[in-house]
Amino acid sequence: QVQLVESGGGLVQPGGSLRLSCAASGMIGSINEMAWYRQAPGKERELVARVTSGGSTNYADSVKGRFTISRDNGKNTVYLQMNRLNHEDTAVYYCNAEIRPRFVSAYRSYWGHGTQVTVSS
Repeated sequence: QVQLVESGGGLVQPGGSLRLSCAASGMIGSINEMAWYRQAPGKERELVARVTSGGSTNYADSVKGRFTISRDNGKNTVYLQMNRLNHEDTAVYYCNAEIRPRFVSAYRSYWGHGTQVTVSS
């Protein structure tokens, strides 16, 4: 069984910072791409940032220059450092990873349960 567990969400004032973490655990063979998505009330889930196993990154235009995605392959963990947060960043943030479970030949997409980020004064 493979699972993703997010942590680090919470309430922060505009202009503040938060760091999200997502740890993959279980019968993991290898991990390809890891990513963060978010879903605000009444909106569709959108990609925030992603990082390949080699460290290449992509960001949504709305977070470029403010958010940084990184990963620790030894810990099977992906991070999202969020700076200069604003009201539009309020959403549930979900971790996603392409994982090949042990003894399985194909990669599968796994999701965490999400962590709430609320930006409010």
